[in-house]
Amino acid sequence: MDFASIRIITHDVERLTRFYEMVTGTTALRPAPVFSEIRTGTGVIAIGSTATVSMLGDQAPRPGSNNSLIIEFLVPDVDADFARLRAALRDIVLEPTIMPWGNRSTLFRDPDGNLVNLFSRPAN
Repeated sequence: MDFASIRIITHDVERLTRFYEMVTGTTALRPAPVFSEIRTGTGVIAIGSTATVSMLGDQAPRPGSNNSLIIEFLVPDVDADFARLRAALRDIVLEPTIMPWGNRSTLFRDPDGNLVNLFSRPAN
């Protein structure tokens, strides 16, 4: 079994897609107005509208209600990426810092309130 993707359900596919394009520096594939994918070298961030899960009824994911997931990106230089993104970020949770386990991390929220972590591992 291989991990394939994380799908974020949103009310505004285009807004969230543009945000993750900015964060990753990668252009999304947009096979339909209700769905996009940002493919990185190790995984996919899929972004779908509520229409893509409407058949689940009351069990469908609710946009903007995540309180348990952190979307993480391994980057070579947390400080450089933070400097590049800072002006566009509305909700910075943690400025670049060394975590107790040695990673350097910065955390912020995407436009739907999902927590995003950019991190780099300590040099060996």
